[in-house]
Amino acid sequence: MRTIQQIALKIAVAVMMIAGTVSTAFALDLETARKSGLAGEVDNGLLAIPPGAPTDAQELITSINNSRRAEYAKVAAQNNLTLEAVGTMMSQKIYARIPAGTWVEVNGKWIKKER
Repeated sequence: MRTIQQIALKIAVAVMMIAGTVSTAFALDLETARKSGLAGEVDNGLLAIPPGAPTDAQELITSINNSRRAEYAKVAAQNNLTLEAVGTMMSQKIYARIPAGTWVEVNGKWIKKER
């Protein structure tokens, strides 16, 4: 049986790979979209458009979410976990890395990360 640390490491590697391949394909990258308030992180491990933001980053968000879902599905299958469990674990890792001021949705409520 695999440990949580092994699972977390696989997820972290997958996200780094996704971020590296996806962000180079678009003029608007994820970091810029987050800083501009065009994209926010949701507690299910996916991205969404924060309230009141224009839809300028929708194509980027859709592409990244599709990549994330595919990687989450692989990790879930390899570790006998649900897709939702992997997404939730990943959202915690993402939250720890994003800077203050980034939009996040937690339990259905949008807020800006404080620290």
